[in-house]
Amino acid sequence: MKLPFYIVDVFAEKKYAGNQLAVFLDAKNLSTEEMQKIAREINFAESTFITEIQPESNSAAIRIFTPEKEMQFAGHPIIGTSWVLMNKIVENNPQNFKLSVPIGEIPIQQSIDLVWLQAAQPQFWDVFSKEDFLSFSNLKNTDFDSEFQIQEVTTGSAFVIVPLKEIKALDNLKLDLVKTNEWLIANCKTAHRALYFYCFDKGELYSRMLCVENNQLVEDAATGSASTCLQAFLLKYHSQEIKSVNHQGDFMNRPSRIHFDGELAGDNFDIKIGGKTQFIAKGEWEV
Repeated sequence: MKLPFYIVDVFAEKKYAGNQLAVFLDAKNLSTEEMQKIAREINFAESTFITEIQPESNSAAIRIFTPEKEMQFAGHPIIGTSWVLMNKIVENNPQNFKLSVPIGEIPIQQSIDLVWLQAAQPQFWDVFSKEDFLSFSNLKNTDFDSEFQIQEVTTGSAFVIVPLKEIKALDNLKLDLVKTNEWLIANCKTAHRALYFYCFDKGELYSRMLCVENNQLVEDAATGSASTCLQAFLLKYHSQEIKSVNHQGDFMNRPSRIHFDGELAGDNFDIKIGGKTQFIAKGEWEV
């Protein structure tokens, strides 16, 4: 069996930046095990498998895999897969689309060269002490932004949001693999465990996402799901309206730009993230 596939860079202003994504078409007959093996073989942060396309309703269903596990929700795979569908697959090049993932249906909108997704309502979980982080990182007490708390937040995939005071601390950040993994297992509420560090520098937002996969400390170039959690966090604690650009990947030579457009009205979080996608390649995968 041959599967058509596309490779794109997501949240990228130009090629060879942002976060890589492999998008596989005609995947409805693949088993979960086969999808996982393909994702592990290509070894990008995530790969997506389109299991159903309904051009008449501008909708599709996908599954998302890291090299290690299936994801219930992930931002850059949704943005990138939607771009492929709207610009390379569906003939009428729709500007609005609906993408079904395990947590539900995600509304998508394309505006000029940006693809936007609407995130689900967030949940705010446990708050943590900065002293916890002193045991498994090189951070000092003075590196944390004491104006904001450290908290686990989810909009489908959960991230521990860690506010830092200066970009120097973000740039120099180092974590101990074993101690970090022990802390994540002991404290995170779901099987998806990750840390999202951020700071403001001269009015610009910068971030880094780190997690443990396959017994390795992994950094992500652009994390849409973490960005929706960060946007929720900022709406709740920083400002009830936000229009900004999240700079991620700069410290690993994969600069990514994740656009924020959010508003908090009462208890309702209107969370949207957007980004550009760059076409890299297409081909056939032999299963």
